[in-house]
Amino acid sequence: MSESGHGQRSLRRIEGHHNAVVKALRQAFARAELTEDGDCAIEGVRIVEEAIRSGLRFRAVFFRESVQNHAERILPQIGAHVETLLLPDRLFDGAVPSETPQGVAALVRLKEFSLDDLLERAQVGPVVVVAGLQDPGNLGTILRSAEAFGSAGAVLGEGTVSPFNAKVIRASAGSVFRLPFVIAKAAGGLQAISTKLRAQGVRMIATSSHKGTPLDQAKLSTPAAIFIGSEGAGLPRSLMAQVDETVAIPHSAQVESLNAGVAASLVLYEAARQRRAGRS
Repeated sequence: MSESGHGQRSLRRIEGHHNAVVKALRQAFARAELTEDGDCAIEGVRIVEEAIRSGLRFRAVFFRESVQNHAERILPQIGAHVETLLLPDRLFDGAVPSETPQGVAALVRLKEFSLDDLLERAQVGPVVVVAGLQDPGNLGTILRSAEAFGSAGAVLGEGTVSPFNAKVIRASAGSVFRLPFVIAKAAGGLQAISTKLRAQGVRMIATSSHKGTPLDQAKLSTPAAIFIGSEGAGLPRSLMAQVDETVAIPHSAQVESLNAGVAASLVLYEAARQRRAGRS
Protein backbone atom coordinates (compact mmCIF):
# COMPACT_ATOMS: atom_id res chain seq x y z
CA MET A 1 0.00 0.00 0.00
CA SER A 2 1.09 3.57 -0.64
CA GLU A 3 -0.47 6.97 -0.60
CA SER A 4 -1.11 9.31 -3.52
CA GLY A 5 -1.58 12.99 -2.72
CA HIS A 6 -4.40 15.16 -4.06
CA GLY A 7 -4.09 18.60 -2.53
CA GLN A 8 -4.82 18.30 1.17
CA ARG A 9 -6.25 14.77 0.79
CA SER A 10 -4.47 11.50 0.11
CA LEU A 11 -5.63 8.30 -1.52
CA ARG A 12 -4.63 4.99 0.01
CA ARG A 13 -3.38 2.64 -2.67
CA ILE A 14 -4.66 -0.93 -2.50
CA GLU A 15 -2.86 -3.66 -4.47
CA GLY A 16 -4.61 -6.87 -3.41
CA HIS A 17 -8.14 -8.08 -4.14
CA HIS A 18 -8.32 -9.64 -0.66
CA ASN A 19 -8.61 -6.20 0.96
CA ALA A 20 -11.79 -6.30 3.06
CA VAL A 21 -13.30 -3.07 1.71
CA VAL A 22 -12.58 -3.97 -1.92
CA LYS A 23 -14.04 -7.42 -1.32
CA ALA A 24 -17.19 -5.86 0.15
CA LEU A 25 -17.55 -3.63 -2.92
CA ARG A 26 -17.07 -6.52 -5.34
CA GLN A 27 -19.55 -8.80 -3.55
CA ALA A 28 -22.19 -6.07 -3.18
CA PHE A 29 -22.07 -5.43 -6.93
CA ALA A 30 -22.04 -9.13 -7.84
CA ARG A 31 -24.96 -10.03 -5.56
CA ALA A 32 -26.95 -6.79 -6.03
CA GLU A 33 -27.32 -6.73 -2.26
CA LEU A 34 -26.21 -4.56 0.63
CA THR A 35 -22.94 -5.43 2.33
CA GLU A 36 -22.94 -7.12 5.72
CA ASP A 37 -22.59 -3.63 7.20
CA GLY A 38 -25.63 -2.38 5.28
CA ASP A 39 -23.83 -0.38 2.59
CA CYS A 40 -24.84 -0.13 -1.06
CA ALA A 41 -22.30 -0.29 -3.91
CA ILE A 42 -22.58 2.46 -6.54
CA GLU A 43 -20.40 3.50 -9.49
CA GLY A 44 -20.02 6.32 -11.98
CA VAL A 45 -19.19 9.99 -11.51
CA ARG A 46 -22.76 11.24 -11.87
CA ILE A 47 -24.21 8.59 -9.56
CA VAL A 48 -21.59 9.24 -6.87
CA GLU A 49 -22.29 12.97 -7.09
CA GLU A 50 -26.04 12.28 -6.84
CA ALA A 51 -25.36 10.30 -3.66
CA ILE A 52 -23.41 13.27 -2.27
CA ARG A 53 -26.21 15.67 -3.24
CA SER A 54 -28.75 13.35 -1.61
CA GLY A 55 -26.92 13.55 1.71
CA LEU A 56 -25.98 9.88 1.91
CA ARG A 57 -23.32 8.71 4.33
CA PHE A 58 -20.21 7.35 2.60
CA ARG A 59 -18.12 4.49 3.93
CA ALA A 60 -15.48 4.49 1.17
CA VAL A 61 -14.79 5.91 -2.30
CA PHE A 62 -12.70 4.00 -4.84
CA PHE A 63 -10.77 5.55 -7.73
CA ARG A 64 -9.34 3.78 -10.80
CA GLU A 65 -5.65 4.58 -11.11
CA SER A 66 -5.61 5.59 -14.80
CA VAL A 67 -8.41 8.15 -14.30
CA GLN A 68 -7.63 9.29 -10.78
CA ASN A 69 -8.20 12.87 -11.93
CA HIS A 70 -11.80 12.19 -10.87
CA ALA A 71 -10.48 12.44 -7.32
CA GLU A 72 -9.88 16.16 -7.78
CA ARG A 73 -13.59 16.56 -8.54
CA ILE A 74 -15.00 14.17 -5.93
CA LEU A 75 -12.76 14.56 -2.88
CA PRO A 76 -13.71 18.17 -2.03
CA GLN A 77 -17.36 17.06 -1.91
CA ILE A 78 -17.00 14.30 0.70
CA GLY A 79 -16.20 14.36 4.40
CA ALA A 80 -12.67 13.93 5.71
CA HIS A 81 -13.67 10.77 7.61
CA VAL A 82 -14.50 8.83 4.42
CA GLU A 83 -11.94 6.22 3.36
CA THR A 84 -10.54 7.07 -0.10
CA LEU A 85 -8.81 4.28 -2.01
CA LEU A 86 -6.79 4.15 -5.24
CA LEU A 87 -7.01 0.85 -7.12
CA PRO A 88 -4.95 -0.43 -10.05
CA ASP A 89 -7.08 -0.61 -13.19
CA ARG A 90 -7.33 -4.41 -13.17
CA LEU A 91 -8.45 -4.44 -9.52
CA PHE A 92 -11.03 -1.69 -10.05
CA ASP A 93 -12.38 -3.31 -13.23
CA GLY A 94 -12.70 -6.65 -11.46
CA ALA A 95 -14.80 -5.12 -8.71
CA VAL A 96 -17.33 -3.03 -10.67
CA PRO A 97 -19.88 -4.50 -13.12
CA SER A 98 -19.73 -1.85 -15.85
CA GLU A 99 -18.10 -2.84 -19.14
CA THR A 100 -16.83 0.72 -19.48
CA PRO A 101 -16.15 1.87 -15.91
CA GLN A 102 -15.87 5.60 -15.37
CA GLY A 103 -13.28 5.14 -12.69
CA VAL A 104 -15.09 5.98 -9.46
CA ALA A 105 -17.19 3.79 -7.16
CA ALA A 106 -18.34 3.98 -3.56
CA LEU A 107 -19.99 2.23 -0.66
CA VAL A 108 -22.84 4.34 0.75
CA ARG A 109 -25.57 3.95 3.35
CA LEU A 110 -29.03 4.40 1.87
CA LYS A 111 -31.78 6.06 3.88
CA GLU A 112 -34.17 3.60 5.51
CA PHE A 113 -37.96 3.90 5.44
CA SER A 114 -40.86 1.91 6.86
CA LEU A 115 -44.28 1.13 5.44
CA ASP A 116 -45.71 3.62 7.93
CA ASP A 117 -43.53 6.33 6.36
CA LEU A 118 -45.13 5.59 2.99
CA LEU A 119 -48.64 5.52 4.46
CA GLU A 120 -48.12 8.95 6.02
CA ARG A 121 -47.11 10.31 2.62
CA ALA A 122 -49.98 8.59 0.76
CA GLN A 123 -52.18 11.64 1.39
CA VAL A 124 -50.02 13.74 -0.94
CA GLY A 125 -49.10 11.21 -3.63
CA PRO A 126 -49.71 7.62 -4.75
CA VAL A 127 -47.78 4.61 -3.50
CA VAL A 128 -46.25 2.59 -6.34
CA VAL A 129 -46.40 -1.16 -5.74
CA VAL A 130 -44.14 -3.21 -8.02
CA ALA A 131 -44.81 -6.94 -8.25
CA GLY A 132 -42.44 -9.30 -10.03
CA LEU A 133 -40.76 -6.75 -12.30
CA GLN A 134 -37.44 -8.17 -13.49
CA ASP A 135 -36.04 -5.57 -15.87
CA PRO A 136 -33.64 -3.25 -13.97
CA GLY A 137 -34.06 -0.44 -16.51
CA ASN A 138 -37.83 -0.48 -16.04
CA LEU A 139 -37.59 -0.44 -12.25
CA GLY A 140 -35.08 2.41 -12.34
CA THR A 141 -37.38 4.37 -14.67
CA ILE A 142 -40.35 3.79 -12.35
CA LEU A 143 -38.41 5.03 -9.31
CA ARG A 144 -37.24 8.09 -11.24
CA SER A 145 -40.76 8.92 -12.43
CA ALA A 146 -42.17 8.26 -8.95
CA GLU A 147 -39.89 10.92 -7.51
CA ALA A 148 -40.49 13.32 -10.40
CA PHE A 149 -44.27 13.14 -10.09
CA GLY A 150 -44.56 13.26 -6.31
CA SER A 151 -45.16 9.64 -5.40
CA ALA A 152 -45.34 8.73 -1.72
CA GLY A 153 -42.80 6.01 -2.39
CA ALA A 154 -42.51 2.46 -3.65
CA VAL A 155 -43.17 -1.04 -2.36
CA LEU A 156 -41.03 -3.67 -4.08
CA GLY A 157 -42.74 -7.03 -4.07
CA GLU A 158 -41.39 -10.55 -4.18
CA GLY A 159 -39.76 -11.48 -7.48
CA THR A 160 -38.86 -7.86 -8.29
CA VAL A 161 -35.31 -7.03 -9.30
CA SER A 162 -33.20 -5.72 -6.42
CA PRO A 163 -33.15 -1.92 -6.01
CA PHE A 164 -29.44 -2.34 -5.17
CA ASN A 165 -28.73 -3.61 -8.69
CA ALA A 166 -26.24 -1.25 -10.36
CA LYS A 167 -28.42 -0.96 -13.49
CA VAL A 168 -31.47 0.00 -11.37
CA ILE A 169 -29.47 2.68 -9.58
CA ARG A 170 -28.13 4.05 -12.86
CA ALA A 171 -31.58 4.06 -14.54
CA SER A 172 -33.10 5.82 -11.53
CA ALA A 173 -30.58 8.67 -11.99
CA GLY A 174 -30.22 8.86 -8.21
CA SER A 175 -33.93 8.77 -7.33
CA VAL A 176 -33.33 5.51 -5.45
CA PHE A 177 -31.27 7.59 -3.00
CA ARG A 178 -34.21 9.89 -2.17
CA LEU A 179 -37.52 8.14 -2.88
CA PRO A 180 -38.84 6.21 0.13
CA PHE A 181 -39.09 2.50 -0.66
CA VAL A 182 -39.62 -0.70 1.28
CA ILE A 183 -38.92 -4.32 0.39
CA ALA A 184 -42.22 -6.19 0.74
CA LYS A 185 -40.62 -9.37 2.06
CA ALA A 186 -39.06 -7.46 4.94
CA ALA A 187 -42.40 -5.78 5.73
CA GLY A 188 -44.57 -8.89 5.95
CA GLY A 189 -45.10 -9.63 2.26
CA LEU A 190 -47.11 -8.02 -0.51
CA GLN A 191 -50.45 -9.50 0.52
CA ALA A 192 -50.10 -8.19 4.07
CA ILE A 193 -49.04 -4.78 2.78
CA SER A 194 -52.04 -4.65 0.42
CA THR A 195 -54.34 -5.39 3.35
CA LYS A 196 -52.75 -2.60 5.38
CA LEU A 197 -53.04 -0.12 2.50
CA ARG A 198 -56.73 -0.90 2.15
CA ALA A 199 -57.26 -0.53 5.90
CA GLN A 200 -55.82 2.98 5.63
CA GLY A 201 -58.36 3.93 2.95
CA VAL A 202 -55.90 3.69 0.06
CA ARG A 203 -57.55 2.71 -3.24
CA MET A 204 -55.92 -0.16 -5.11
CA ILE A 205 -55.40 0.54 -8.81
CA ALA A 206 -53.98 -1.84 -11.40
CA THR A 207 -52.73 -0.95 -14.87
CA SER A 208 -53.71 -2.75 -18.06
CA SER A 209 -52.79 -2.53 -21.72
CA HIS A 210 -56.33 -2.55 -23.10
CA LYS A 211 -59.08 -3.29 -20.55
CA GLY A 212 -60.22 -0.90 -17.86
CA THR A 213 -61.13 2.72 -17.21
CA PRO A 214 -59.35 5.00 -19.71
CA LEU A 215 -56.52 6.78 -17.93
CA ASP A 216 -57.94 10.27 -18.45
CA GLN A 217 -61.24 9.17 -16.87
CA ALA A 218 -59.78 7.42 -13.83
CA LYS A 219 -59.95 9.11 -10.44
CA LEU A 220 -56.36 9.33 -9.23
CA SER A 221 -56.45 12.39 -6.99
CA THR A 222 -57.40 10.47 -3.82
CA PRO A 223 -54.95 8.28 -1.83
CA ALA A 224 -54.07 5.40 -4.12
CA ALA A 225 -51.69 2.50 -4.61
CA ILE A 226 -50.73 1.93 -8.24
CA PHE A 227 -49.82 -1.71 -8.91
CA ILE A 228 -47.30 -2.51 -11.65
CA GLY A 229 -46.80 -6.15 -12.65
CA SER A 230 -44.11 -8.09 -14.45
CA GLU A 231 -43.25 -7.47 -18.09
CA GLY A 232 -44.80 -10.70 -19.33
CA ALA A 233 -47.31 -12.05 -16.83
CA GLY A 234 -48.59 -8.80 -15.35
CA LEU A 235 -49.98 -8.83 -11.82
CA PRO A 236 -50.67 -12.13 -10.01
CA ARG A 237 -54.35 -13.11 -9.93
CA SER A 238 -54.36 -12.89 -6.13
CA LEU A 239 -53.51 -9.19 -6.35
CA MET A 240 -55.82 -8.50 -9.29
CA ALA A 241 -58.68 -9.86 -7.18
CA GLN A 242 -58.03 -7.16 -4.57
CA VAL A 243 -57.86 -4.06 -6.78
CA ASP A 244 -60.64 -1.48 -6.77
CA GLU A 245 -60.10 -0.37 -10.36
CA THR A 246 -58.14 -1.27 -13.46
CA VAL A 247 -56.83 1.63 -15.51
CA ALA A 248 -56.06 1.27 -19.20
CA ILE A 249 -53.75 3.52 -21.18
CA PRO A 250 -55.32 4.00 -24.64
CA HIS A 251 -52.83 3.46 -27.45
CA SER A 252 -52.61 2.16 -30.99
CA ALA A 253 -53.87 -1.39 -31.41
CA GLN A 254 -50.77 -2.08 -33.50
CA VAL A 255 -48.68 -1.80 -30.32
CA GLU A 256 -49.22 -4.87 -28.16
CA SER A 257 -48.42 -3.15 -24.87
CA LEU A 258 -46.33 -0.44 -23.27
CA ASN A 259 -43.39 -1.46 -21.17
CA ALA A 260 -43.78 -1.22 -17.42
CA GLY A 261 -41.59 1.85 -17.02
CA VAL A 262 -43.52 3.86 -19.61
CA ALA A 263 -46.94 2.71 -18.33
CA ALA A 264 -46.13 3.57 -14.72
CA SER A 265 -44.73 6.96 -15.73
CA LEU A 266 -47.91 7.88 -17.62
CA VAL A 267 -50.15 6.89 -14.72
CA LEU A 268 -47.97 8.78 -12.22
CA TYR A 269 -48.02 11.86 -14.44
CA GLU A 270 -51.82 11.74 -14.72
CA ALA A 271 -52.15 11.35 -10.93
CA ALA A 272 -49.93 14.41 -10.42
CA ARG A 273 -51.91 16.38 -13.02
CA GLN A 274 -55.18 15.59 -11.26
CA ARG A 275 -53.80 16.60 -7.87
CA ARG A 276 -52.60 19.91 -9.28
CA ALA A 277 -55.98 20.52 -10.92
CA GLY A 278 -57.74 19.79 -7.65
CA ARG A 279 -55.67 22.40 -5.83
CA SER A 280 -56.19 25.12 -8.42
